[in-house]
Amino acid sequence: MQLNDFSRPLAKPGNIAKNALTALEHFLHVEAASGIILLLAAAMALIWANSPFSHSYHQLFESTVTVGAGMFLFSKPVHFWINDALMTIFFLVVGMEIRREIHAGSLSNFRQAALPLAAAAGGVTAPALIYLAVNYGASAAHGWAIPTATDIAFAVGVLALLGRSIPGSVRVFLLTLAIVDDIIAVLIIAVFYSTGLDYSGFALAGAGIVGALIMQRLCIGRAAAYIVPGVVIWTGLFVSGVHPTLAGVVLGLITPVKPSRGYERVLVELSEAAQHVKEADVPNAQEFDHLERPLQTMRVAQRDLLPPVVRVQWALHPWVAYGIMPLFAFANAGIAFDSVDFSRDDTLSIMLGVALALVVGKPLGVFLISWILVRLQVCRLPDGMSWRGVSLVALLAGIGFTMSIFIGTLAFYEPGALDAAKLGVLLGSLIAGCAGLGWGFYYSRQLRC
Repeated sequence: MQLNDFSRPLAKPGNIAKNALTALEHFLHVEAASGIILLLAAAMALIWANSPFSHSYHQLFESTVTVGAGMFLFSKPVHFWINDALMTIFFLVVGMEIRREIHAGSLSNFRQAALPLAAAAGGVTAPALIYLAVNYGASAAHGWAIPTATDIAFAVGVLALLGRSIPGSVRVFLLTLAIVDDIIAVLIIAVFYSTGLDYSGFALAGAGIVGALIMQRLCIGRAAAYIVPGVVIWTGLFVSGVHPTLAGVVLGLITPVKPSRGYERVLVELSEAAQHVKEADVPNAQEFDHLERPLQTMRVAQRDLLPPVVRVQWALHPWVAYGIMPLFAFANAGIAFDSVDFSRDDTLSIMLGVALALVVGKPLGVFLISWILVRLQVCRLPDGMSWRGVSLVALLAGIGFTMSIFIGTLAFYEPGALDAAKLGVLLGSLIAGCAGLGWGFYYSRQLRC
C-alpha cells in the first residue's frame, strides 16, 4: 500500500462487503492448504509408526517435558503438551471464529442460520445413534461422540479441489455447519468428558475471566498481555477436571468484536501520520528522529483499525492451520496396524461404529433434517444452492479427522480401544472424503453443462 492511500475517502459499503468476502476467501484458502498439510502429517505418522523405527515414534511423544522453576515444576509427556496445551490455541481460534459468526456472520441472522444449525444438529445425532447401535450395551459406548464433529480444514480442502465452479452458497453452508459442529463438540467435551469436577478450579478460572474482562475495560489491546489470564483460566479448568483446552474457547468468546476506537478517527490519524512520513526528508540523517512519532502512530492506528477478535484470529490462524493442527495429526495418527488387536471383543465394533457413523450417519443426518425442514417450509435453501449442493455438504461433513481424534483421546484411555477409534476415524474420513470428491466432480460438471 502506498502512503498516499490514507488520504483517500472512506470505503463505501460495497467495498466493505468486498473486503469481507476477501477475508472469507483468505480463511478458506488457509483451511484448504491446511487440509493438504494435515493429510501429509497423518501419512508421515502412519508410515513412521509402521516402519522398523516405530519404537522411536512412540518414544518421542511419550518422553517427558518439564516446565517451571524451583518448587513449581510441571512434568508431562509431549503428548500432553500437544493435546492439552497447544490445542488450546486451536480452540482459541475456534472460539474467535464462533464469536465473529455470532456477531456479524452466518450465525448473526437466525433465519439465515436456521437450516445449517438444524443440519448440524442432525449431523451430530445420527452418527451418535449409529455408533451406539453398533456398540449397544458395551463399555465402548462411551465413545459415542467421536464421529459427531466435522474437520473444517479437510472438508474445505476437498471443496477447494473442486474449483470455483461450486457455488459460494455451498461453501458458506459447509463453513457454517462445521462451525456449529465445533460449538456442539465443545459443549459435548465440557458436559460428557469432564470427570471428577473440583469446583475450586472453577473459582480460579473465573478469576482469570474477570481479569481478562478488566484488562479489556482498561483498553489493553496487546494480545500478549492476555497470556497471563489465559494461563490462569487454563490452570483453573485443569484443576477442576474440565478439559483445559476449553480455556481457548472461553477467551475466544469474550474477545471484543469492535475496535477500541472509532473507525473514522483511526483513519484520520493514519492519514496524518502518513503525510508526515511522506513530507520528511529521509535522506537527511537529522530527519530520522522526526519519523519516530508518526511511525509509532501508524503502528498503533493499524492495530486499532481492526477489532481484537479479527486481529488476533488473523495472527494465530496460520500458526494453527500450518503448525499446531499438523503437529496434532502427526502426534496422534501414528497407529501401528500390527498392534491393533482384532481378537478383542470391542476392537471391530469401535472401528466399524466410528467409520459407519462418519460415512453413513453424518450425511444421513445432515441431508434428512435439511430435506424435512425445507419440505415443511420451516426453512429454505440458500440462494444458488440445490439439493445436489446439500448432498455435497452432507458427504463432506463425514470428514471428522482432527476433532474426532481429539474426542477419541478423551473417550478412551486404554491404548487398544483408542487405536481402534483412531483407525475408524481415518477409515471413515478417507471414505467420506473420496465420496465427497467424487460427487463434487459430478456436481461441478453438471453445473458447467
